[in-house]
Amino acid sequence: MPAKKKEVSKIKVTLVKSTIAILPEHKKVVEALGLKKIRSYKIFDATPSILGMVDKVKYLLKVEEC
Repeated sequence: MPAKKKEVSKIKVTLVKSTIAILPEHKKVVEALGLKKIRSYKIFDATPSILGMVDKVKYLLKVEEC
């Protein structure tokens, strides 16, 4: 019998602050998340790698479950 896939929750990540005066590493994280302009958003699976990236720049983002 095949193993059941575990349901992964989704999160909506919205950029709410500008990336003009932030650290270069943080700017790269925001770019890697695919966020370009303020109020742009993406929906991701809540994987450990995405959650780690979000945690690093949480002061720039708004995160919601969807």
